[in-house]
Amino acid sequence: MAPRTRRALFSVTLFLATCAIVGSLISEKVAAQSASDESALRDSLRQFTDVYSIVEQNYAQPLDQDKIDKAIYDGAIPGMLHVLDPHSNFYDPKAFAQMREDQHGNYYGVGMSIQPQPDKNGIVHVVVLTTFEGTPAFKAGIRSGDVIMSIDGKPAPGDSAEVASMLKGPKGTHVSVVMVREGKDQPLTFDLVRDEIPHPSVDFSFMIKPGIGYVHILNFSSETTGREFSDALDKFQAANGDMRGLVIDLRGNPGGLLNEAVDVADKLLQKGQVVVSQRGRAFPEQVYKATHGEDGTYRYPIVVVVNRNTASAAEIVSGALQDHDRALIVGETTFGKGLVQTVFQISENTGLALTTYHYYTPSGRLIQRPYDHLSLYDYFYVRNDAKKPDQSNLEVKLTDSGRTVYGGGGITPDEKIDVPDLNRFQESLYQQYIFVSAGVGNFSKHYLATHTVGRDLVVDDEVLREFKDFLKANQVESTDADIAANLDWIKSNIKAELFTAQFGQLEGLKVRTQTDPEISKALTFMPEALALEDRSKGTQNTASVAH
Repeated sequence: MAPRTRRALFSVTLFLATCAIVGSLISEKVAAQSASDESALRDSLRQFTDVYSIVEQNYAQPLDQDKIDKAIYDGAIPGMLHVLDPHSNFYDPKAFAQMREDQHGNYYGVGMSIQPQPDKNGIVHVVVLTTFEGTPAFKAGIRSGDVIMSIDGKPAPGDSAEVASMLKGPKGTHVSVVMVREGKDQPLTFDLVRDEIPHPSVDFSFMIKPGIGYVHILNFSSETTGREFSDALDKFQAANGDMRGLVIDLRGNPGGLLNEAVDVADKLLQKGQVVVSQRGRAFPEQVYKATHGEDGTYRYPIVVVVNRNTASAAEIVSGALQDHDRALIVGETTFGKGLVQTVFQISENTGLALTTYHYYTPSGRLIQRPYDHLSLYDYFYVRNDAKKPDQSNLEVKLTDSGRTVYGGGGITPDEKIDVPDLNRFQESLYQQYIFVSAGVGNFSKHYLATHTVGRDLVVDDEVLREFKDFLKANQVESTDADIAANLDWIKSNIKAELFTAQFGQLEGLKVRTQTDPEISKALTFMPEALALEDRSKGTQNTASVAH
């Protein structure tokens, strides 16, 4: 059998194996299939193989292996799964490997965040957004804004995924990277030795105000998320024994591993309190509780910040803390992903994430947002948050102390925080890469070519004068009114990007967080969180007496 035919047969077999898993889970484990059901399933599978055979033999162009893989991996399997729900998904070999890397919380490489960016002539190059502290790239002196020109003597492609693949490799191996840096006449060559690169879920934490800690949880994808969260809290306690509050930032957190979400909630709830339950047709209900519980060490008011892209495991944590009156939830109504996917390994390097359960908060709220009769685009990107939640449009439940909460459409915050939209001038500066949202833009690269900055940096009139001159030299439209109306935003971006380039990603993130209007607003709710904490203590004392 020719290799191409053998590989095509494997792809079709993989599709049929996926069908078998889906069929068994949605049918056989619920009830025995009738003879007519089994016959219909066989007929459907036979029809698929007949269609595939006709396509392979008669399509206008020969089907090479890439097209076959695309037809199966990107077409047939996802198409089948998306008929069921928006979140069941298939992992091809590349995606499956990435998922396992995320779960382990590390990989072997050089430690850079990169993205494609066009130069003045419109040619796209991959640019360093930031280097991670302690990694080979950081130690070698690679800077945010450096342009990657070649890797091991080969021209660097303009695709960041391809560049990332070239930079990764076995631990201890060398990779030579040639960079171009503004202000340097000649390219810079770096001989880097690949090492284990941590990929933490709790990507940064610090004391945002005296006695108040801030923790940003990027996702729950790593098997170390719970431990990282605990380490951050212990660090706060050791540095400042008189902790008076905590802000947990879950904005944009897409979720991840259920066990890690339970572990994080366990650190803040009382032993025995329910964190989440999951219910499905094919499996018995499972209830997850705080098995250890907090011992009083972390007993301080908590504000959790969420937004429309807070999803899944992050909603489990938010919902549990809200239902038990342990934290004040502020921000926007969350995404509403309460479908649980179980990952089934189909072959050595592919997997099927199939919805098997629904998530429910401790009060019994369904987290999942309705998705029937919606296109995938509308489900993921179009949401109407204008209608205020009430008994007419969402299910109503009560927290431990009797507060009203709503389910069936994500986690509704206790206090809403409006997200400021970028104005025309701000959008223009991002579009022209004057600023970059998570790295270093063109102005900061230009400024650092002739200046150094210290930790006592103040964005004063002299820095602003250079900024205005830079905009003019690069033909960026701006007026004095534009600068005046956006002055605080401009100063914050300049300082954050200069700190990122000079002192590393974490220092830049601290600057951004300290000037973030949503976080500033969240901090004003700490008194309400304290009142909720007192209310929670009263509820627990009453429960203890009742027992």
